[in-house]
Amino acid sequence: MPAESTPEPGIPGEPGTSAPRQRGKGRRRKTRSARRKALLITAWTAAGVVVLGGTGAGILYFKLNGNLKNVDINGALGTDRPTKVDNGSENILVLGSDTRSGSNKKLGGGADDGSARSDTAMIVHVYKGHKKASVVSIPRDTLVERPSCTDPEGVTHDAASGVMFNSAYSTGGAACAVKTVESMTGIRMDHYLEVDFSGFQKLIDDLGGVDITTTKDISDPDSHLHLKAGPHTLDGEQALGLVRTRHGVGDGSDLGRIQLQQAFIKALVQQVKDVGVLTSPKKLYDLADTATKTVTTDSEIGSVAELASFADGLKGINSSHMTMVTMPVQYDAADANRVLVDKAKSKLVWDALKNDRAIPKAATKGTATGTAKGVVTS
Repeated sequence: MPAESTPEPGIPGEPGTSAPRQRGKGRRRKTRSARRKALLITAWTAAGVVVLGGTGAGILYFKLNGNLKNVDINGALGTDRPTKVDNGSENILVLGSDTRSGSNKKLGGGADDGSARSDTAMIVHVYKGHKKASVVSIPRDTLVERPSCTDPEGVTHDAASGVMFNSAYSTGGAACAVKTVESMTGIRMDHYLEVDFSGFQKLIDDLGGVDITTTKDISDPDSHLHLKAGPHTLDGEQALGLVRTRHGVGDGSDLGRIQLQQAFIKALVQQVKDVGVLTSPKKLYDLADTATKTVTTDSEIGSVAELASFADGLKGINSSHMTMVTMPVQYDAADANRVLVDKAKSKLVWDALKNDRAIPKAATKGTATGTAKGVVTS
């Protein structure tokens, strides 16, 4: 199934050209070396959204452990959750957070109001055997029924109807986002991973950029991103601009941004697998240091060893074994900037994942999917 993708505004990018492949400033491609088990990075995000793990005897576990942040999702949600389906599959909620504070203030393009939003949300379903995966993006502008949530400060928020999906995270943090997804889908999330803007940008730079090809010009004055049709190697700033732009391609909607993000993620996953093990110990450590500072996880994979083991279990999945779709939605007739869950079509998606089956093509036909398909290829 072809990849879909999307982005969002506010991040400056460097101009690209359609001539020889352009590289991010100061970045050179590293020579690929023979594979040895030292560091495994598995990347899943549009957005900028990335699943990362580091492993190997040469890595300083204890310092890297100090970098990791984690949330006790099981403790926060208790037993009132969907039952875990014991069929060998796993479901991971991956969020890209839009925090308007600290180093993310500049990247978020907003005031330092201390707020945070789930800018990108994806359910990653890893099939039994861990050789393939389906990724379902949830548009942040989807109007949903949010269950009651208790935020990290212990304040309980009443359930709300017809609110934007990304308000769950800003209302009650990671646990509320997980609870909302589980309520929508009836599927238990086995793990949670979150990546922030500044970490994503630095990670791309540490990797030496990501290769993509645009089939059309992309020009977004809001994000200062201008790419001519053709091959590019994007640096971190450009990559972040790409996965966040929504006005440079398609119909300018959140759905178009999701399609762009998904295409970028496929390119990122493939490039990470192609990098192999870097010969420079310092470069290897820098990547692990950035990765562990970038992500917030659930407490079950909240150490370097656990995260590495989790990532190692995903190493058999490459971009050709990933199916990427957007949760079936329809435009809201009352507000063109909002979308509504297509319940009948979405049920086909959730039933497929619960039963560890491929998502049927019928699930996404006739839905609002945007017009950005084919703009970016790996």
